[in-house]
Amino acid sequence: MKNTKTEYTSDQRTPVVLPEMEQLLPPLSAEQFSLLERDIQESGCYAPVIVNEKLVIVDGHNRFRICEKHGLPFRMLVFSFADLLEAKQWALETQRGRRNLSLWELGQIALKLKPELETAAKARQGRRTDLSVNSPKSHTPFDTRKEMAQAVGIGEQAMGRIARLSEDAPQALKDALERKEVSVNRGWKILKALQQLPEEERENAVTEMIAAVREIDRIDAEADRREKIASLFCKAYERAVLLTPTSDNIRCWVKGTRMRPEEIEDTIKESYELAQVFHTIGTS
Repeated sequence: MKNTKTEYTSDQRTPVVLPEMEQLLPPLSAEQFSLLERDIQESGCYAPVIVNEKLVIVDGHNRFRICEKHGLPFRMLVFSFADLLEAKQWALETQRGRRNLSLWELGQIALKLKPELETAAKARQGRRTDLSVNSPKSHTPFDTRKEMAQAVGIGEQAMGRIARLSEDAPQALKDALERKEVSVNRGWKILKALQQLPEEERENAVTEMIAAVREIDRIDAEADRREKIASLFCKAYERAVLLTPTSDNIRCWVKGTRMRPEEIEDTIKESYELAQVFHTIGTS
């Protein structure tokens, strides 16, 4: 990959949308797209759309769609890639820093890259064979799962489970994985449990299992919420009792925080409110 530093405006060139590039990554949620659209409408499209030397969009499909919709100008920056596979992997690495892609989503991207990864591996195998027919390395088999896992930066075991879930899981389980209601690990356990059941019972069973997972998550979330509340009370009390309000300490505090008189008044008011909270606790 190389930044050619060639730049075009939308008035000079029209980029090409390749479906397999646009559909490589999961789409933005409606809320994410709306926020991006609002930002571009208010501030303009300040980030360039990245294209290859054939002007195929590699990164920036959403920005392009929004600018196209509203008739807004944008810039294109030309990057040179060895092939479309390298362009896809670069787009993935770029977006991973911007998006919270789940393990399942990364695995789905890897499955989309599988045919190209296999083709690239066969080409490498052929070159090694031509260089040294008798070399043991020239006959090293292609490890599909390993190549896919490395392409998206996940573990081989996780990649194997995602591939199996994609192939064998009921649609309801795949939908739950897509909505991030179920992790890959839990999805795998559900799939293993379903395989012990007759085919005609699996659809109802997976719905019940997913509902049970949701309830467990709800209970865990509630427990976490209560623990955080308890922790906040403890920290507020512990920090307060460690303070010694001598004149010198107060001067250090005011000087160090550079508080204005009105800010000190607000803090005193909040301190009285905090004292009232602990008074209520003590008399409950």
